[in-house]
Amino acid sequence: MSIFVSQKPLDTWLSEYATSHQNPTNKAIHWLCVPIIFLCIVALLYAIHPWLCFGVAAGVLWFYLRLSLGLFVLMTAFVALCLSAAHYLPMAIWFWLAVFVVAWIGQFIGHKIEGAKPSFFEDLQFLLIGPAWVACDIWRKISR
Repeated sequence: MSIFVSQKPLDTWLSEYATSHQNPTNKAIHWLCVPIIFLCIVALLYAIHPWLCFGVAAGVLWFYLRLSLGLFVLMTAFVALCLSAAHYLPMAIWFWLAVFVVAWIGQFIGHKIEGAKPSFFEDLQFLLIGPAWVACDIWRKISR
């Protein structure tokens, strides 16, 4: 096993994630909620301490780099946007926590509509695949 390559290829991760995200309403909810949850986590970590946020971001980006250079570039841009928002929109920690909770409620409503459990119940790494799934889907739509 190499620390430079994921045990599963990106396409496998994305197709496994997609199996519990087929319903158009659930997909739309995830398109909205997954990036918001990611932003909230970045903002919360940044509020605790910027260096904590940078360290966690480096680990997350390492995960994406192991999957794909293209995904790493996409997610680095998204992380940079989230960091900018956390820096320039210094909302109270309670704001980010409230938005985080509301977005998770939305996700669970989506899965209730879908009739499928969230993927991360099987493997916690799916918590990082969700943002990759949204980013790859957006990339596919704009690069046509």
